[in-house]
Amino acid sequence: MRFTIQRDKLINGVSNVMKAISARTVIPILTGMKIEVKNHGVTLTGSDSDISIEYYIPTEEEGIIHVENIEEGTIILQAKYFPDIVRKLPESTVDIVVDDQLNVRITSGKAEFNLNGQSAEEYPQLPKVQTENSFELPIDLLKSMIKQTVFAVSTMETRPILTGVNMKLVDKLLSFTATDSHRLARREIPVSNAPMEVSQIVVPGKSLNELNKILADSEETVEISVTNNQILFRTKHLNFLSRLLDGNYPETSRLIPEQSKTKIQVKTKELLGTIDRASLLAKEERNNVVKFNAPGNSMIEISSNSPEVGNVVEEITADQMEGEEVKISFSSKYMIDALKAIEYDEVQIEFTGAMRPFIIRPVGDDSILQLILPVRTY
Repeated sequence: MRFTIQRDKLINGVSNVMKAISARTVIPILTGMKIEVKNHGVTLTGSDSDISIEYYIPTEEEGIIHVENIEEGTIILQAKYFPDIVRKLPESTVDIVVDDQLNVRITSGKAEFNLNGQSAEEYPQLPKVQTENSFELPIDLLKSMIKQTVFAVSTMETRPILTGVNMKLVDKLLSFTATDSHRLARREIPVSNAPMEVSQIVVPGKSLNELNKILADSEETVEISVTNNQILFRTKHLNFLSRLLDGNYPETSRLIPEQSKTKIQVKTKELLGTIDRASLLAKEERNNVVKFNAPGNSMIEISSNSPEVGNVVEEITADQMEGEEVKISFSSKYMIDALKAIEYDEVQIEFTGAMRPFIIRPVGDDSILQLILPVRTY
């Protein structure tokens, strides 16, 4: 096997595929990276059996040649060394040659590396996902859906199902929901081109975080296909395959209050800054608790008190306020996460009582919802 490839293309492919390769894996060959060379292009594969990533570099694209001098074949290279070698090569092209004894020679300019390869026969076959059951989304929309929900997944393995994002596609409405049982994040969008429904699947939060890093901010679309225990995200150059979490996701819709006693509209940036400052003195406590007091005259007082450290009080003015007065305490971290995920200038916060969950939404957009459970201090 042999091929000559543009180094920047190879670096890009290798760094994407490395996101799926773990040094700690039960199957030793999965610590390696699979390189498959065909006349039409080179496919790089990495997997830790939870996530598998295939990255495809075509021989030629829009009249530009990326790969030449091709002799077809497949090899596994040690992922511990290969990426660093590729990154530090001196020239813009890389020549890779494999002999019958699986010795791999990598040359670029005057630099030459020799690595021991492994036979690809041992490498597990990736499960094939049927792509006729699929729908498409613009990449930037998928990325914003991930960003607005995935931070709220649980980091505790006590309830593994909560470490994932619940994905549903029903009546041409796609929804992502994440909760760690103290807060909840949900985003919904209409999908007109979906030929099928997904009643409920749970995608690991770790997979979505990695996918979000790999997908370039582009106008392209991503094709999403689901089978009973795998989900595939596919773009022109990338196949990203993740296993799904087993189990039933809790019914979260009943957590969301139907009506509210108080509604407050406030500028997102101003509220975020105030809570961020109040949290500076709340570090001693486990939850970084801040108190929120709105007596009903459009002034909001945000405070934090730490007996050993001191206290902080700051007032901001609500743009609009209706309903009863509110005194409530909550985790500043949860509130900051929620406000950062809502990329709108103004938010509406709806309260139903001091010990009831409250809702944050962008003003004029019901498709994004953040819910936080308060902390008992009053």
